[in-house]
Amino acid sequence: MYQKLRSFFKQTFDIRDGEIFISLLMQMYIFLIITVLLIVKPTINALFLSKLGADHLPYGYLIVALVAIISSYFYNGIIRNFSIKTVAVFTLIGFSISFTALSALMFFSILNNWVLYFFYINVALFAVLATSQFWILANLVYNAREAKRLFGFIGAGAIAGGVFGGYLTSILASLIGNRFLILIAAILILCCIPILHKVWGMRVSKLNTYVRKQRKETLKNSGESSFKIIVKSRHLSNLALIVGISVIIAKLVDFQFSDFAHKAILDSDELASFFGFWFSSFNVIALLIQLFLTNRILGVLGVTSTLLVLPLGIAFGCLVFLTFPELWVLIIIKGMDGSFKQSINKAATELSILPIPFLLKNQAKSFIDVVVDSIATGIAGFLLIFIIRKLDLSTSYITVIILLFLFVWILLIYKLRETYFNSFRSNLQKSVSFTPDAMKDFKKETTLDSSIRILTSGNDDEILVLMDRLDHFKMKPLKQYILQLLDHSSIKIKAAAVRQLYRYDKGTASDKVQSMLHIPDDTFVLVAMEYLVLHTNLKDTDIFNTYLDHETDYIANAALLCLAKESHTNQKIGVKYNLITRIESIIASLQESKSDFRKQEIGEVLITIAYSGKPKFYSVIWQYLEHPDSYVVMSAIKAAGITKDEQFVEVLVDFLEFKQYRKTVIKALKNYGEEITRTIFKYDREENISDKVRKYIPKVIEVFKTQTSVKMLFRLLTSKDVLIRLQASKSLSTLKRGNSSLVFNQRKINNRIFKESEFYKKTISSIATLQLKLDSSKLQDEMLIDTSTSLSMAREQLIEILNSQLDQCLECIFRLLSLKYDKTDMEFVYYGIKSDSREAQMNAIEFLDNLLQIKLKSTLLPLIEYHILETDNEFIKRSEFLHISEKRCLTLLMKNRGKKIKLATIKVMRYTGDSDYAKLLIPYKKHKNIEVQDAVKQALFSLIKSKIAV
Repeated sequence: MYQKLRSFFKQTFDIRDGEIFISLLMQMYIFLIITVLLIVKPTINALFLSKLGADHLPYGYLIVALVAIISSYFYNGIIRNFSIKTVAVFTLIGFSISFTALSALMFFSILNNWVLYFFYINVALFAVLATSQFWILANLVYNAREAKRLFGFIGAGAIAGGVFGGYLTSILASLIGNRFLILIAAILILCCIPILHKVWGMRVSKLNTYVRKQRKETLKNSGESSFKIIVKSRHLSNLALIVGISVIIAKLVDFQFSDFAHKAILDSDELASFFGFWFSSFNVIALLIQLFLTNRILGVLGVTSTLLVLPLGIAFGCLVFLTFPELWVLIIIKGMDGSFKQSINKAATELSILPIPFLLKNQAKSFIDVVVDSIATGIAGFLLIFIIRKLDLSTSYITVIILLFLFVWILLIYKLRETYFNSFRSNLQKSVSFTPDAMKDFKKETTLDSSIRILTSGNDDEILVLMDRLDHFKMKPLKQYILQLLDHSSIKIKAAAVRQLYRYDKGTASDKVQSMLHIPDDTFVLVAMEYLVLHTNLKDTDIFNTYLDHETDYIANAALLCLAKESHTNQKIGVKYNLITRIESIIASLQESKSDFRKQEIGEVLITIAYSGKPKFYSVIWQYLEHPDSYVVMSAIKAAGITKDEQFVEVLVDFLEFKQYRKTVIKALKNYGEEITRTIFKYDREENISDKVRKYIPKVIEVFKTQTSVKMLFRLLTSKDVLIRLQASKSLSTLKRGNSSLVFNQRKINNRIFKESEFYKKTISSIATLQLKLDSSKLQDEMLIDTSTSLSMAREQLIEILNSQLDQCLECIFRLLSLKYDKTDMEFVYYGIKSDSREAQMNAIEFLDNLLQIKLKSTLLPLIEYHILETDNEFIKRSEFLHISEKRCLTLLMKNRGKKIKLATIKVMRYTGDSDYAKLLIPYKKHKNIEVQDAVKQALFSLIKSKIAV
C-alpha cells in the first residue's frame, strides 16, 4: 500500500524519495493555518459589518496599517535575535489565547465597537504573520528547485484549508453559533506546534552547524533595518511594491464585495454563512488550479510571467463590472482574486524571493508580509475614506482606481523579471568556484596612462602582451616608449619593439636597428633585417650587397631569407642576386655536413626554400619534417605551409595530433586559403583521419574567421562523432565572440540543440539498457564464466564511453547555447551544473529556467536534472527516457555513432555469441575505416564459430 502511495505521489506531483513525509507535514501545517483563518475571518467580518457597517471598513484598514507598522519595529528585533521556530511557536500560542478570549467575549455578548476593531485588527495580523512565518520556514526547508516542484503541492494544503474552513464556517455558523467556531479555531492553531517541531528536526536542524551559526550571527550583527535592506535591493524593492499594489487592489475588491453583499444580506449569521460559502468555493477552484495547473503554468511561463495571471484576470473582471455593475460580477472578481491569489500567484510570489540570500530573506520577507501589507491596507483605507466617501462617489468608481493600480502592477512585474534573473545570475557567480575563460583574459589596455605604465615599469610578460594588443592600433604618443624598448635587456622585447616600428613613419630608428644587426640571435636579426628591407629608405640593393655574403652566418642567412621573400613577388631581384644558386649551394653544404649547422640556420634555410617557390627543393622540407629536433620540425611545418603545395596537406593534418606543433600547423594550413577546409572536411567524412587529429579540424576551420568558416563548422555539427561536434561548437562560440560581423543562423542553432538533446536522451537509454544487462549477467551459469567475463568487460567499456559522451554532449549543448545567449552566463551555468555544490547546481538550473525559451526549456531541463541526479536510478525510469532492447540499442549505436562507439559495440556483439548479430555486421565489412573493417571480420569469425559449435 505504501509503495503504491509513494508511486502515486511521484507520478502525480513529482515528489521524490525523502520528500513525501516532510511535504505532507508542511502541507498539514499550512492547512491548519488557513482553516483557522477561514473560520475567524468570515466570522469577525460578518460581526464587524453587521454592527458597524461597510462604512467603517476603511477605518479598520487604516488602524490595521498603523498597528502593524508600530508592532513591526519590535517584531523585526525579535526575528533578528530568535530563530523562526521560537517566534512561530509564541505567535501561534498568542493568537490561540486571543481567539479563546474572543470566544468568551462573544459568549457573554461583550462586543462593543472597540472590541470589534481590536479583533478585526487581530485577525488581519494573524493572516499576515502566521502565513509569513510558514513561508519563511518553507524557504529554509527547500532549495530553489525543490521549491518550484513542491510549493504547488504544499500550497494545495493552504487551499484545502480554505475549502475546509470556509465550508465548516458556512455549515456550523447557523448550527452552533460563531462563538463555538472561534473556540475550535483556537484549539486547531495549537496543533501546528508539534508539526513545526517535527519539520524543524527533520530538515532545519540538519543544516551544517557552521552555516546555521553563521546565519544567526549575521542576523544578530546586522545593523541595517529591514527597510534599508529592501531599498538597497532592486529585486526586493520591486517585490515589495508588487505585494503592496496587490494588497491595495485586494482590499478595494474586498470592500466592493463586502459592501454589495452587506446591502443584499442584513443578518450577521446569514452573512457569515454567505462569506464562508463563497470563500470556500473560491478555495475549491484554487485547489483545482493548484493541483493541476500551478506547476504546469510555472514550468511553461516561469516565475515572473506567472505573476501576470492574477492582475490580468482581475483586469478582465473589472472591465466586465464597468458594463454590468452587479454583485454576481463582483463574485467573479473576488473569485479570481481569491482563487488565483492562493494558488498560482502565491506560489510564484514565494518563488520570486528565493534568489535572495537567506540571511536577508528572513528579515525582508517579514517586513514585506507585515509592514508593506499593512501600509498597503492603510492606503486602501485612505483611498476609500478621502476619495470615495469624501467625494460621495459610487463604489463603482473603485473599479476605475483598481484598473489604474493594475497598470502599475503589471509594469512592476516586468521590472521584477529583470531583477529576479540578475539575482540568480549573481548567486550563480558567487556559488561557482570557477572563473570562465572570458573572465581570465588579460584585460586589454586601452588607455594611454595604463599603456605607458606597462611599457615603462611592467614585467616582460606584461610588456609582450601589451605589444601584441597594440598590433591593431597606431598610438603615436607611445612612440618614445617603444623606441626606449630597443635598449631593453630582453631580446624578445627588442624584437617586439622593432615590429611595432611598422606602425610609425617609414625609416623610424633605421640607424638604431641597423646597428643592432650584430646581436647574436637569429630571430631578432631576421626581424631587424626584414624591417630594414620593407620599412626604411635604404635601398634593397645596398642591403643585399652588404649582408648576403656577410661573414657572420646569422646575418647572411637572414639576408638570404629576405631575398627569397622579395623574389616571391619580384623574380628579377632573385635572378640578380642568384637566389637559386645560393640555395643550391647551401643545400649542398647542409647535406654534406649537417652537424655544422645550428638548428636556427636549418630553420631559416627551410623557410628560404619555401619562399623560393621551387618544387625541386621541397624534398628537403620533407626530409626535415622527420627531424628529431622539435625546432627544426616546426620550421619545416612553417615552410610546408608557405609553399601551399598540396603534397604537404595530409602530413600537416597528421601533425595536429602533437600539442607542441599544433598552433604552427594551423597557421601553416591557413596559408592554403579557405579551400583547404573543404579538403580536410572530405578527409573527415571518409573517417580515415586519426581520432587524435580529428578533434582539431574545427580549429583549422575557425582560424579563417569568415562566413564560410561558420558554414563549414555548422556542417561539422552534423558529424556522428560527438567529440567533433563539441570542438565545432567551441570554434563557433569563439568566432561569435570575436567577430560581430559574422551571421549565425538561430534556426540552425535551435535545431542543433534539439538534435544534441535527442542524442543525450538516446545515450541515457543505451546506458540504462546496457547497465540492466550487465547487472543480470552476474547471475549467469558458472560454466560460461569466461565468456560472461569478456562480455561484461565489453559492456562496461561501452558504458564508460557512453558516459564520457554524455559529458561531451552536455558541454556541446552549452557551447551552442552560448551562440544564443551571453557566453559568460553560459559558462557559469555549465560549471555550476558540473559543480559539487548543490546550491550552485540549483542556482544554475533556476537561472536557465528563467532564461531559456519555452521549447528549449522543456527539452533541456529534464536532461540537465538527469545529469545532476544521475545517481538516482528512479530518474531514468521516467517516460522521457524509454528503455529499449539490447539488440535494438547496439543496432542504433552502430548506425548513428562514430568509430570509437562502433568498435566498442562490435566487441559487445562479438562476445554475446548471438549469431543474429552477424547479419547486422556484414554490411560494415566494407566500412570506410580500416579499424572498423578489421573488428567486424574478427567478430564475424567468432560469431560463426559459436554458431557451428552450437
